Amino acid sequence: MPHHSHQAEPQRQIPHPFGRLGLHHLRPAAAELVLLGDLTGRYATGSYSRLGSDGRIVAVRQDRQGAAEHGHRVTAAIACHVARAGGSIDELTRLLLHPDHEGGRHARHIALRSGQARALDYIRRVWASATAVVAGTRVPASRHHAYEVLAALRDRIETAPWRGERGRTALRVLRAHLNFAEIAGGPLHHASERQTAEEAGISRTTLRVVYETVLKPGGWLRRLRVGHGREGSTWYLDHDSSTGGRACGSLSRFWTTQYPPDLALEEWTTPETAMTADIDSTVIARLMGHDAFAHRGLGSSALMIIGALHVRPAQTVSELVGTASVSRATAYRTLRRLANHGLVHHDGETWTLAPRAVEGFGNGSQDAAMELGARPAEGWDSIAQCYGTAGVAVRRRTLHAVERAAYREALDRFAEHRSKAIVIVRDGRQVLVPAPRPDEFPSAWQTPGGSVLDPVTGRTAADWRLATDGRLILITPADQRSYDELAAAHAEALREWNSAT
Repeated sequence: MPHHSHQAEPQRQIPHPFGRLGLHHLRPAAAELVLLGDLTGRYATGSYSRLGSDGRIVAVRQDRQGAAEHGHRVTAAIACHVARAGGSIDELTRLLLHPDHEGGRHARHIALRSGQARALDYIRRVWASATAVVAGTRVPASRHHAYEVLAALRDRIETAPWRGERGRTALRVLRAHLNFAEIAGGPLHHASERQTAEEAGISRTTLRVVYETVLKPGGWLRRLRVGHGREGSTWYLDHDSSTGGRACGSLSRFWTTQYPPDLALEEWTTPETAMTADIDSTVIARLMGHDAFAHRGLGSSALMIIGALHVRPAQTVSELVGTASVSRATAYRTLRRLANHGLVHHDGETWTLAPRAVEGFGNGSQDAAMELGARPAEGWDSIAQCYGTAGVAVRRRTLHAVERAAYREALDRFAEHRSKAIVIVRDGRQVLVPAPRPDEFPSAWQTPGGSVLDPVTGRTAADWRLATDGRLILITPADQRSYDELAAAHAEALREWNSAT
């Protein structure tokens, strides 16, 4: 065939109706959310009512306010799905403003009510928040990648300075969460407060203080969902955070004695603890649950000293100030305590661990300055007995077991009751919505006295009664009202409901 001298015109590509990112690029759950909306009511929890600390409804929101919050949650979820799939704000806008997509109803309602410009500005704000959230979280591609992420986080924990008593306690809590994350296989894990307190060897009160003052503000740890019932809270270890060490340092300044209290005492401008921390957090995680390191025992400073000497033996006090993130006074005081039990020895100006110091067994040394009555330790239990902290972990676990049993018993009692009462607001007053009752039962099961016959045994069922509407009602031991009171309350609620509707 003859060759043409001109080049062939490139084939024009027909643009995709939804942009480069179509629904087939999203996960099935995300595509279903865009097309059909929130069918399961996952994002409606708390939108139409506000619960108090006791679980009761303290305020019922109007339908318009609740629907707006519900729609915003669905819109934010779709934005996160699009950002995680690598989409853009234009593609998100096309998905939300498409007339056949139920998930974009809230954005289209804003456009219809306030104009297209207001809706586009709302989508830009949602997109900015979604991209910030997605950028702060990273989904591991495989289990091997997840363990690489946890290893990098462990390295950053071991090289970050944890100054002050509160910072050292935060390290114990963070290391406990790292243990849970390693078991779960990724930064996302589940843990309750009692479980974390037992793992870290501290009380729940101290745990909550550390959460709110060090770990959460420092970006080390995020709670994605608060635990309820028998499930623990959902946590995420933020391995990409770069402010964790600085936040700990700034917060711990006011809780240490490293700085003179007055300018007249020639306060130095740089902290005494340098930024060259280097500890073995694995050893700390293995020892922090022992009673010997509880409050009023050896404490967290001993954990830091042991962790630093385990990585690099033969360090001077000046070096331990930097590697263990302790002040000079704390280093001398802690080394003296450890030397009294034969756990550390010093040769000149350098300090080293005893051969079995990690196991709690000390060796006597003539060079060590042993105080009167001090002797080499024979295990961590013997050290705990010396400081009067023996049995602290057992008592803590026993207390937590009693609290768990009481809480589960309360949940069981709550489950015995019928479903929560639903309340609506009409003309400024709350109207109780009567709960639906089971279907009517055959007349052969009914006795002249109003009792119910068991169809299997043919005997009277003591727990079942016939309600005023001719249906079954169950009286359980958890009910505090009599059958007549329950029937009267239901009749009153039914009367108010009929008048309101």
